Amino acid sequence: MIISHLHRFIFVAVPKTGTHSVRQALREQMGEDDLEQVGLFVNKRFPMPELAKIRHGHLTLRQIEPFLPADDFQLYFKFGFVRNPFDRFVSYCAFMTRDQDVFERDPKSVMRHLLFTAPPHDHILFQPQHQFFVGEDGELISDYLGRIEQMQSSYDEICRRIGIESRPLDKVNSSRRGDYRDYYDQQLIDGAASLYARDLELFGYEF
Repeated sequence: MIISHLHRFIFVAVPKTGTHSVRQALREQMGEDDLEQVGLFVNKRFPMPELAKIRHGHLTLRQIEPFLPADDFQLYFKFGFVRNPFDRFVSYCAFMTRDQDVFERDPKSVMRHLLFTAPPHDHILFQPQHQFFVGEDGELISDYLGRIEQMQSSYDEICRRIGIESRPLDKVNSSRRGDYRDYYDQQLIDGAASLYARDLELFGYEF
């Protein structure tokens, strides 16, 4: 997450949505009093002990809201990126088994294990994307959600809204895989659709 007092925005870094590319670009615009919480490549913590003890930088809007003045939280431009949940789940499975090479050999077995046998609900990368953007009532409190499928144009629009200069986003921490649909059968489609039902509803994605 990045909080910019200079440009009055809050960037919510949802895992597996190209957050490193966006962070790199936004860092070029940060002022001296702006804050970032991040745990990969760069290691920084917010100056709030309760948040600083969290070892990753994927904070939710609900987590940060109590630590900001109410007017700042309401008026700052709150944004992030989302991704088709079916595609994101494939990316998650490949990422979590990258050291064993098991996903390349038998991707469906890995996906079934993580969906049905031992779903890691507490793992931040596994959690549904909407949880990063909703309030206590479960409704969205973000101002804009870019889409990783149109990442550059979404970032251009974000920059326009917060009044900073855009630039081409770099490719950071990316991987090469085929179309996510090739990794699914009907059982896996149904399982992922159930797990990420609210994401599909809120963001308008489908298989």
